[in-house]
Amino acid sequence: MSTEQQIFCVVSWLVILTLLQLSLYPALKKTFGSFAFPAAFPASVLLFTLISWYLGLVHLPVHLSLLPFLTFIAFHLYRHEYSLADIKSAWHWEALFLIAFLFMLDVRFANPSISYAEKFMDHGFLASVIRNPVVPPFDPWFSGGYLNVYYYLGYWMLGCLAIVAGVPSTVAFNLSLPTVFALSAVSLYAIGTLLLDRFRWLPLVTLILPNPALVFQIITGRAVNPTYDASLSWLGTRTITNTINEFPLFSFVWGDVHAHVVSIFNQVFLLFLLLYAYKRWLTLERTGKIWIIVLVTICLGSMPLFNTWDVLLYAPLVLVTAILILRRTRTSPDNTAWAFLAAVPLLSILYYLPFYLQLKTHTGAIALVRAPSDPLEFLWVNGIFIAIFIALLVPEIRKKPLLLLVCIPFALAGYAAAAIAVIPLVYFVAKADRDLPDTIAAFGLAILIACELVYMKDNMGETYFRMNTVFKCYLPAWLMLGTSAFVMTGQWFTASLRLPPVSKRTSATLTVLVVTLLFALPFAVIAPFSLTAGTLDGLAYLSTQHPADAGAITYLRSLDGSEILVEAEKGDYSYYSRVSSFTGIPAVVGQPFHEFMWRGNDDGWYADRPADIRAIYEDPKMTIPLMRKYNATLLYIGDPERERYNVTVPTEELMEIYSSRGTVIYRLPGFYGSV
Repeated sequence: MSTEQQIFCVVSWLVILTLLQLSLYPALKKTFGSFAFPAAFPASVLLFTLISWYLGLVHLPVHLSLLPFLTFIAFHLYRHEYSLADIKSAWHWEALFLIAFLFMLDVRFANPSISYAEKFMDHGFLASVIRNPVVPPFDPWFSGGYLNVYYYLGYWMLGCLAIVAGVPSTVAFNLSLPTVFALSAVSLYAIGTLLLDRFRWLPLVTLILPNPALVFQIITGRAVNPTYDASLSWLGTRTITNTINEFPLFSFVWGDVHAHVVSIFNQVFLLFLLLYAYKRWLTLERTGKIWIIVLVTICLGSMPLFNTWDVLLYAPLVLVTAILILRRTRTSPDNTAWAFLAAVPLLSILYYLPFYLQLKTHTGAIALVRAPSDPLEFLWVNGIFIAIFIALLVPEIRKKPLLLLVCIPFALAGYAAAAIAVIPLVYFVAKADRDLPDTIAAFGLAILIACELVYMKDNMGETYFRMNTVFKCYLPAWLMLGTSAFVMTGQWFTASLRLPPVSKRTSATLTVLVVTLLFALPFAVIAPFSLTAGTLDGLAYLSTQHPADAGAITYLRSLDGSEILVEAEKGDYSYYSRVSSFTGIPAVVGQPFHEFMWRGNDDGWYADRPADIRAIYEDPKMTIPLMRKYNATLLYIGDPERERYNVTVPTEELMEIYSSRGTVIYRLPGFYGSV
């Protein structure tokens, strides 16, 4: 893909995001005032996602999802609700969004390849949505199957943005995380602006803060956990033994467009909405309160579809916030706080009710953790927040020292890490002047404690029994802990340090220096290890690394209509699922253990499908009958297929539709599949 085409993709993508945001913000001005502009960024994307999802559900073109937003713009123009003065006053929000977007785009530009970790899966899902935007989307790794076994809304959102922007999946993949990062940055800065008189930028540190283990690793060149010394690329995320401890900085730089990362923007937007509702509920008019309820329910209602784990962690926080608002308004004649409490759970489910009716997945039971975290490893991951909270809580500890005893039962039971986290938790709960940031901090600490005590059973085996639980819960905990910790730090700085105000010139100079450093770092640190730095095309590396596949995959990506293909299978995290992953065309089976995690093995497919693929390639008598069994229309034969199987297919009964550099694609004549 040429440089001009890539520039067009970036501009088109940003134009769509701007159109969505500008269409909604006048409607939010009465509710959010000066926060309408930043709130409209994530709110409009969530609304676009909801509308496009229902269009996909009834099999209408998702391009129609732009019509409501174009109507909003026309309506606001007719009402003269766009003010040049308002736009000028909000320029810093737009600047923040663009700086954050372009910084993360710089990171992706330095390392764009779709080539390792979960990137095959993430791109496969994204490509499947773009290829066939229907609900539920087709599963590219399981022919005849759908993604109703997984939380796919993030891929739907990004795929539909790519469709309306005219951006191919290989570039949309590298525009996705910059979008999530920028939306998250705007919400975090809005939180800082809402709660802090100075140091409003501090909550942004949540996104770029390394954990202590990474700092140690950078300084010493050694991992904290010696098990991973040979794999320094994990950069502090394998610190607690047999678990994954991701944090936003790593997740964004690592580059997986995975569900837990895409959901970050929705989480921090919900935190902003809850904080705004808590602070401003009494001053809002009825219409404003309705807007708050609607947006909170869209955020919460989207969570099970973005990353189901999130709703388990945030639903209780929403409930507690509603109760706190009720307590603050109990003397008010306005009963809308009760509406908040009653409407949020119901509407959150109703928004995406068809999703739950379609859902077919396996859910594990809750079990007790019998091998909790080593306390030092725990602190290497979470120690920054624990230290900040303890330092800020010193006055409370002096007032009520006996509360320190609450950690003893946890320590005696062998849960030393939980004992550490429970100390700041109990003091936040006991504070007489407790504010909502204290409550958010308490929730984050409670998540850490819960991960020490219980886990969700899955198919990861005895060694990695709680890996997925820690993996999925630690990122929301980080967002809660980071947001609350840096808000509290900003409040303490303002109250205690009495620093003189920084001049506009100094502030501008520092901003330019920081931004320049951020934009230079990816090419200094990341690019030297990249397969194809200097492009946004995630498959550009194929032309040099796998030239035989490059042309064939480009050809397949040009095909329209419903297709199913046969390609080699060789377990998970290998190159063998590359065709379905890079095209979005469903294969008989892609990475089988992923599918086993989502689908189980009730009908024995886990053994049958790989065996059938082998028979298709090795037994000419079974090639066509088995292709028909899976409604397969295409048979792909490249170097991996020849390495994996003794390829002997009835070429005289198949139609050759592509041949180059030793890669051949056959079509089953007169049979075009049914998916």
